[in-house]
Amino acid sequence: MYLGKTVFAQIMDFLPWKRFHRIVARRKGDHYVKHFSCAEQFRVMAFAQLCYRESLRDIELCLGAQVAKLYHMGLSAPVKRTTLAEANERNDWRLFAEFAQCLIDEARGLYAEEPFSVDLTGSVYAFDASTIDLCLSLFPWAHFGRAQSSKASIKLHTLLDLRGNIPSFVHLSTGRMADVRGFDKLSLEPGAIYVMDRGYLDFTRLYRLHQASAFFVTRPKHNTQLERSSSMPSDPATREANAAAGIRSDCRIRLTGKHTRDYYPETIRRIHLIVPETGKSLVLLTNNFKLAAVTIAALYKARWQVELFFKWVKQHLRIKKFYGTTENAVKTQIWIAISIYVLIAIIKKRLKLAPSLYGLLQLLSLTLFEKTTLQDLLQGATTRENDALSANQLNLFEF
Repeated sequence: MYLGKTVFAQIMDFLPWKRFHRIVARRKGDHYVKHFSCAEQFRVMAFAQLCYRESLRDIELCLGAQVAKLYHMGLSAPVKRTTLAEANERNDWRLFAEFAQCLIDEARGLYAEEPFSVDLTGSVYAFDASTIDLCLSLFPWAHFGRAQSSKASIKLHTLLDLRGNIPSFVHLSTGRMADVRGFDKLSLEPGAIYVMDRGYLDFTRLYRLHQASAFFVTRPKHNTQLERSSSMPSDPATREANAAAGIRSDCRIRLTGKHTRDYYPETIRRIHLIVPETGKSLVLLTNNFKLAAVTIAALYKARWQVELFFKWVKQHLRIKKFYGTTENAVKTQIWIAISIYVLIAIIKKRLKLAPSLYGLLQLLSLTLFEKTTLQDLLQGATTRENDALSANQLNLFEF
């Protein structure tokens, strides 16, 4: 019988704690702190994410019921809700954001060779933003819109690496910030492809991306003024493949709008297609003239993964109900939630596990205090999950 660490302690062992403590020391996170360090705060918040705790009182009661095991979780004493609330308000959220970025870098390295739906060797990203609604009376700092508006929200601007569906960049803002302004926060990677919806159609920013030797795939707005310059060269095999994929036209265009022709003075590639599955008409714009039109269309289809990412994290992580109302507490909770998402992805890759992230989270939520090896626990879930799957039930989001 295994008498070693609890499942929760084994999960925490996958974290680079030396790097965490260096970040804490540099930012003086534990300066003048006698009890409940930043590491303990992270562990408690990670526990809340893993077992779906809804409130500070909920966290206090659950941990209080396992007093004998707290030491093995890395906690020096029972956790009071007031202590956790004060830590979430006091400790700078940037500390946890920096640590989350360390985990993201590690996960991206693990998933660098992960295949996805389009056969390309370079980096492919999907960029989008999602809003989390808040109550204005509780979160006045997140006021959204005009002065008379009664709404409040926080927005996640996310750059998703489509190899492994790992968020390579996340920026948190209030809902007042326009989606396209999140694009200004990116460090552009030469040779990478950025796939975006029409909300990011800003030709000044797209031209800056073009000058950085990166590529974009997006959609024009209905009032975008342009004129056809020439058709893209093609051979019989290319025309046959385009016809099978619903490609109706593939040409070079120039912008003719009063300002847009100055914002983006070079030619752009325009692809018009009819989606075979739905019959929907789509027009795509890109500055990539080398890839086949079929590949460009497949890249835009892959953009849907970022929408599924937002849906997944909202459903399975605690980022819609918050343990504090200050800006620091909210951002701390979101960054730790992102850290847990990435951590589970790291564990899945390192242990070579087959179950989906959803399946792993569900299993871990019920076994955090058990003393069994993580390898046996999660690998045993592979067979159970496969047996439970119905032939008529589809997985919405697999990793």
